[in-house]
Amino acid sequence: MIDFLNKPLFLAPLAGFSDPPLRSVVKQFGCDVTVSEMISSNALVFENDKTLKMLEKSELETPFIVQIAGSDALVIKKAVEVINKFDGIDGIDLNCGCPVQKVVKQCAGSALLLDLDNLSTILETIRKYSNKKLLSAKIRLGFDEKIPRILAKRVEDAGVDFITVHGRTRSGGYSAKVDYEAILEAKEAVSIPLVANGDISSQNAKFILSATKADGLMIGRGSIGKPWVFHEIKTGDSVDETTKNRIILCHFEEMIKYYGAHGVAIFRKHLHEYSKGLENASSFREEVNHINDCDLMRDKILEFFKI
Repeated sequence: MIDFLNKPLFLAPLAGFSDPPLRSVVKQFGCDVTVSEMISSNALVFENDKTLKMLEKSELETPFIVQIAGSDALVIKKAVEVINKFDGIDGIDLNCGCPVQKVVKQCAGSALLLDLDNLSTILETIRKYSNKKLLSAKIRLGFDEKIPRILAKRVEDAGVDFITVHGRTRSGGYSAKVDYEAILEAKEAVSIPLVANGDISSQNAKFILSATKADGLMIGRGSIGKPWVFHEIKTGDSVDETTKNRIILCHFEEMIKYYGAHGVAIFRKHLHEYSKGLENASSFREEVNHINDCDLMRDKILEFFKI
């Protein structure tokens, strides 16, 4: 389902950002594979409406992968059985890299890098009970110590179809320099496709592919406020202002379609990013922070971005 010969581009699972509206937009501008926001396996088991809504996708999303987090194999099994009920999901990804303390305290996310036996058990559990085509894992280079070869090989042996490696340790958070050489070490340790992740932009994508020998790239924060980055990486061309502004309006309309009137408030954080560096951005952000009416927000977007 994923053509790794053509170096596919993935949208990373971004809490609070990679919802169906954004995923729909990036699919129109060069993104090949989309991944849901990270979903707690514990929350999935309870099957509340808010959590199940996170399994929804836009009509453009194929392949679509759901990312889950957890540390208890039995709970993971039950979560997988919930996911199995939903059509249109092409794969399950296990989060083994989230550095957030509340996730780590539950022995999930990057904490799994400290317990490789449990990491293997969880992946094997997903493989055994999932009815989806794909299984993958997203890891970091290690918790404190960089052990990319050990981790990549362990994940491969657990039966995944591909692996995504974020080029920092857990202790490196999101600010440490990304170690692309360490991603290369992980790549050399396995025979399955590897996707590189960490500080990827249209300016350095070609270098990262070469330096890591990766089979694809996953873009996360580099797409916030710049969902056209996928198009720029694919084509090598910059997106003109007219197209950018059309994308911004398209994103807003997708938000309203998906969230209803509540989408106005949620879209403010995106407008903060879209307006960065533009003239009068500060006053624009202050103004939209107090707008809750859909039509008024649309008018302000049209006016500010000169659409």
